[in-house]
Amino acid sequence: MKFDIIIIGGGLVGASLVAALKDSGLKIALIEPHEPAPVPQDNSWDNRVYAISPGSAAFLQKLGAWQLMETERIAPVYEMAIFGDDNTAHINFSAYEIGLPELAFIAENRQLQTTIWHMLESSKENIRIYCPAKCTAITWHDTHVDVELTDGTELEAALIIGADGVNSWVRKQAGIDVSQHAYDQVGVVANFSTELSHRQIAHQWFRRDGVLALLPLPGKRVSMVWSTTEDHADFLRNLSAEKLCQQVEEASAHTVGAMQLISPPAGFPLNHVHVKKLVKARLALIGDAAHGIHPLAGQGVNLGLRDARELAAILNSQDRQTDCGDYLFLRRYELARKEDILVLEWVTDGLQKLFNNPNPTLARIRNLGLEITNHLPLIKNRLIQHALN
Repeated sequence: MKFDIIIIGGGLVGASLVAALKDSGLKIALIEPHEPAPVPQDNSWDNRVYAISPGSAAFLQKLGAWQLMETERIAPVYEMAIFGDDNTAHINFSAYEIGLPELAFIAENRQLQTTIWHMLESSKENIRIYCPAKCTAITWHDTHVDVELTDGTELEAALIIGADGVNSWVRKQAGIDVSQHAYDQVGVVANFSTELSHRQIAHQWFRRDGVLALLPLPGKRVSMVWSTTEDHADFLRNLSAEKLCQQVEEASAHTVGAMQLISPPAGFPLNHVHVKKLVKARLALIGDAAHGIHPLAGQGVNLGLRDARELAAILNSQDRQTDCGDYLFLRRYELARKEDILVLEWVTDGLQKLFNNPNPTLARIRNLGLEITNHLPLIKNRLIQHALN
């Protein structure tokens, strides 16, 4: 089977890229080992939620996906309240202050991915989905790439796109170097119902034991992300539901009152991954295969969706005589994405190190910095504008 493009990895970012290319006239194959999990029902909520920026929401709407989502399972964020680790320093961001309806939308991973997959399954004949399917070999040639699947199926394409996550198999097969370090932290996630309304405010506390975030879900519900030490993460995950609620209530200064657990805690290790190159001849990387950042800014998925948006724009604009796997052609994508990725890598890694340092002098400086920034509207607006893209 011959294709123009083979996309390996059908998560949110990879599937979004396929959707963005559905009218390009290019023949596309999507390879994904796991079918999307069903959307939670009733009072069940996906532990994995994303803060979708207005720019990402506009991209998903252009694809035709955002308007198909269940709106009653999406929560807008009107404000963000961020607190330092001295119980007094803070900074607030408001959509109203910058003239926007909202700062972000909190949406479940499974609903986003399932919605896009339903679109792809009923789309045009130029898209072929191999799922469940897994690659076993990639062979690079000057004019094309051969891909072999576990069932023996052989595919050929002018361009391979790796969208297969932070431990990307495609990236390894291409021999692209990465520099990475473990934060020795785990992101503990869980969902709660709350006594008090969150008032569509996303809260975040920089604490001595990590970073705690409570993200608004529809109704009186919140999604927790607690990025903390491995020992503390094990402690939290082994608590009873009642004890876990008490821990989160105290750590969040009882901001949303009493809490009840509605989905059990889960955890994922946190790492910083810098990918040396996003492209080579006949290859492009997107999403977590192209970068891995700390979740404290809530921008990982938006960074990946901006990858998909930029690469789709370049591929959709190409002349039909252009070889889409040509290195110089693909460099346009790499150059367009380099600054955005480096800025977020630097900011998230720097903030994590700054607030994870027990030095008392640094503690005073970082908390003073939060408080000063909160009184400087021009700097605050510059900080938030990047996150809105």
